[in-house]
Amino acid sequence: MRRAAVAHPLTLLNTCRHSARVPSSLRSYATSSSSINPTEVSHFNALASTWWDPYGPSRLLHLMNPLRHDFIAACHDLKPHSTPQHNLRYLDIGCGGGIFAESAARLPSTASVTAIDPSVEVVTVARQHARRDPLLQQPGRLEYLNKAIEDLAVPKAQEDKYDLITLFEVIEHISHPAPFLESCLQFVKPGGWLVLSTIARTWTSWAVTKVAAEDILGLVPRGTHDWFKYINEHELRRFFETQRGWGIHGGVKAMGCVYVPGLGWRMVPGGEQWGNYFFGIRRDP
Repeated sequence: MRRAAVAHPLTLLNTCRHSARVPSSLRSYATSSSSINPTEVSHFNALASTWWDPYGPSRLLHLMNPLRHDFIAACHDLKPHSTPQHNLRYLDIGCGGGIFAESAARLPSTASVTAIDPSVEVVTVARQHARRDPLLQQPGRLEYLNKAIEDLAVPKAQEDKYDLITLFEVIEHISHPAPFLESCLQFVKPGGWLVLSTIARTWTSWAVTKVAAEDILGLVPRGTHDWFKYINEHELRRFFETQRGWGIHGGVKAMGCVYVPGLGWRMVPGGEQWGNYFFGIRRDP
């Protein structure tokens, strides 16, 4: 397949940065100012009304949610700079209908959760669902904003930034992942974490997420994923090597995960090389 040889967008931007002469075809890419993809937004708008159906199209997201919290806890426990797990401020980017945002806001260790999404339909669903829980109605506990990350004001003071930036099942839906990540990094306070989940771009992931999950088993709606937007774990590591002030002293962690029908999601060490995985990196204290 000829398209398989095309460089990934994350790689292209890094190439632009380290080249003395930037090809004109890449300049427009490198200066892209918005992470919003109208096609992706339209796709998730159509799923908004079923977001909180645990047996609907978002079923796999509901089942994955406990592993998100487990992975965050594992990141916080990394030595030598383990992170205190209290009074945490979250920024959940691409929050969808709020599956993770609600669960994070209910934790006793959480001070506040700000959750953003460019889809007005899914944010409306998220707000409506949150009204069912009085805890989530406490001032400052959980706030939903219909915004893209580029539209959110960066706090001027470091102490006003966030302990955790989360990007769960988001980056594989972004057309320009490198500038998007750069926008996200501005919001992390020193010692804080950026944590994401995504999918490696391998033939195994194509067979599992496209052929099996979408076409054969119908676990997710067709068209949910674009295999050419998947990002390999080593590409993320290379990207962060170009960012000063991230991941020193072991402040980076990755873990694969796999969905087993009838059993749910399971962590799989090494699975980050071929399928779904979590990735976390700490801003240097």
